[in-house]
Amino acid sequence: MKLLVVEDEPKVASFLKQGLEEQQNEVTVVYDGYFAKKMATENVYDVILLDVMIPYLNGLEVAKELRSNGIKTPILMLTALGSIDEKVSGLDAGADDYLVKPFEFKELLARLRALTKRYTDNMGDQRVLKLEDLELDLDRKVARRGGKTIDLTAKEFALLEYLIRNKNRVISRSEILEKVWDAGFDTTTNVIDVYINFLRKKIDKEFSTKIIHTMVGMGYIVKSES
Repeated sequence: MKLLVVEDEPKVASFLKQGLEEQQNEVTVVYDGYFAKKMATENVYDVILLDVMIPYLNGLEVAKELRSNGIKTPILMLTALGSIDEKVSGLDAGADDYLVKPFEFKELLARLRALTKRYTDNMGDQRVLKLEDLELDLDRKVARRGGKTIDLTAKEFALLEYLIRNKNRVISRSEILEKVWDAGFDTTTNVIDVYINFLRKKIDKEFSTKIIHTMVGMGYIVKSES
C-alpha cells in the first residue's frame, strides 16, 4: 500500500514508518496539518493515517477540508483521545475509522487491510479509469500517474479518456477524429499526432513503463508494456 502518515511526534512517526515499511508498504511521513493537506491533495494514497493533535491544522480540520475537496482516500484517525465524543467528532469530520493510542501494531495492520478492502469494493461506484499506475477521475477531471497529478487540457483529457476506454485495442486516427473531435474536422490534419505527442510527454516521458504505443500504418494503442 501507499500510505501517508501524519504524526508530529518524531518517535511515533519513526515507529510507524519502520513498521509499515517492513510490511512492504510505501510510506510518506509529514508532521503538520498544512503538509498533510498538501500531500493528500497532490498525490494518491491508499490510506491516510492522521493524528488529531498536529500543528497548524489539526486532524479534524484536515479531514474536513479533504472531504470538502472531494478527496475520498480512506482516513484512519490516530489519537490518544478515546472518549465516545472524540470518536464521533473524528468520524463526523470524515474519518473512516478511529484507533486510540497506544495500540497494538497487529490491530493497526488489520484496520488498514479492512479500510483498503472496503474502499476497493466501493470503487465500482466511482467513475475512475485505471491502467497501470495511471488513474483518470472522470468526475473531477483529474489525471494522476504514480501518485503525481498531471495537468491536462480539456482535449488532452478527452483523448486520454477515449484511449483508456479502448485499451488493448488499436485505434485508427480517423476513429479518434470522429469520436474525440468534431465530425466535420479536417481529416488531413496531423492534429492527432500532435496531441498524442503532448500526452506522451505528460503521461509517459518520466516513467519507465510506457502506456501509449504507435502501431505503424494503423494508429495507436494504449496498453501496459508488461
